[in-house]
Amino acid sequence: MSLLPNILITNYKIVKSTYISKERERALEKYSESEKSMKKYEYFEVTADIGFKAHGKDINEAFENAGLAIFNIISDTSGINPVKEIGFEIVSEDDVSLLYDYLEELLFFHETEFMLFSEFHVQITEGFHLKAIIKGEEINWDRHVRKTEIKAITFHEMDVKKSETTEVQAIVDL
Repeated sequence: MSLLPNILITNYKIVKSTYISKERERALEKYSESEKSMKKYEYFEVTADIGFKAHGKDINEAFENAGLAIFNIISDTSGINPVKEIGFEIVSEDDVSLLYDYLEELLFFHETEFMLFSEFHVQITEGFHLKAIIKGEEINWDRHVRKTEIKAITFHEMDVKKSETTEVQAIVDL
């Protein structure tokens, strides 16, 4: 089996390297161009960390896709059943702080409830008030794909860009 640079991908955008087999490389190539262009989020390279940009038609959807991006770093969200629901609310001082607090809360529930999440429902109202319902299941590493542990969310290069659509950007410490 030959070893090739591993590319961490989600929604079919290639990013960070380690090593994988030629078989895995062929599997990555099978996605059609239309699937590649319909991305909810993408990753970008950062030394020793992973950054991502999550996209949405509005800020709610961009935050939901940021949750998906976080948990696709940790595991494969397509294998996580949304059987348990957790709700929470956050109030923050601006959009960037709200994004940071939201991602921190996701990581907190992952670590304290020993859960992986695959569905995210976010509603942000005036005053930087976020209500979220996240759905997932307890971690079972015999069944779930184990990818990379996230140690922390960072403020470095965190951003929220609103126009016709919304893009949020964050870097996580691995």
